[in-house]
Amino acid sequence: MKYIEIKAPAKINIGLNILEKRKDDFHNLSTLFYPIVDLYDLLTFEMSDQFDFKCNTTTVPNDDSNLVVKAKNLLENISGKKINVKIILEKNIPSQAGLGGGSSDAAATLISLNEMFQLGLDYKKLNELALQLGSDVPFFIKSKPAIGTSRGEILEYVDFEIFEPILIINPGINISTKEAFQNISVNNLNFDFHSLIENEKLNYELVRSRVKNDFEKFVFRKYPEIENIKLKLYHDGASFALMSGSGSSIYGIFPDLKSAETVKQYYHGNYFCFLSNPH
Repeated sequence: MKYIEIKAPAKINIGLNILEKRKDDFHNLSTLFYPIVDLYDLLTFEMSDQFDFKCNTTTVPNDDSNLVVKAKNLLENISGKKINVKIILEKNIPSQAGLGGGSSDAAATLISLNEMFQLGLDYKKLNELALQLGSDVPFFIKSKPAIGTSRGEILEYVDFEIFEPILIINPGINISTKEAFQNISVNNLNFDFHSLIENEKLNYELVRSRVKNDFEKFVFRKYPEIENIKLKLYHDGASFALMSGSGSSIYGIFPDLKSAETVKQYYHGNYFCFLSNPH
């Protein structure tokens, strides 16, 4: 296979509980990952006589610090093979937004180069490599709804689907994940995400009353503008709204397309707005 084109989807966190700080300085957490399949970065891989990486934006690094390049280098190191490939990354997911764009790109690179260069790595090995690149990367190996525990890499896949439109608003504020973790208050309350799912659908009454993101307290205090987005989504009819990851994106799940589009028009032009409606 000499050419691969792959979509690297975004994700949202339906709840994010920070349970405790570990001895290795990471944190144990629990979350419910949900893929946003119609918001994606596009990556192309083409066999070449040398390595080349290009990205369509300057908002992400174009060098060895990019997770795409790190994933390629990791595969070279563990396989002993020289991976000469031309990679083009077309970014559509905002960076440092809590939507997992960089992690998804890394996972797509592991999957594609494993296939292109016939490295023979199974799902378990890909997951191990993914975790070396970042805590969210293992989720994107399959990009299916999953409860994530430990650092987020222990995944229990769950059957449910969101049929309602999901509006994602990103105000362009870059949140440092490191700073967010440094300012987090651990809660030691492990939440059972299974209780939110009935007949493969979310019970929004339960979700709204029980689900939270532990990063919101710090982020909202530092950036009230982000909290105002969440309040606006609820004011204008969202069944549920929450910050994704460590921010700064806020998403709202709306009962109908019309109300979601009305809020999107309010923010359009000032913020990144994406209305997910894959059905």
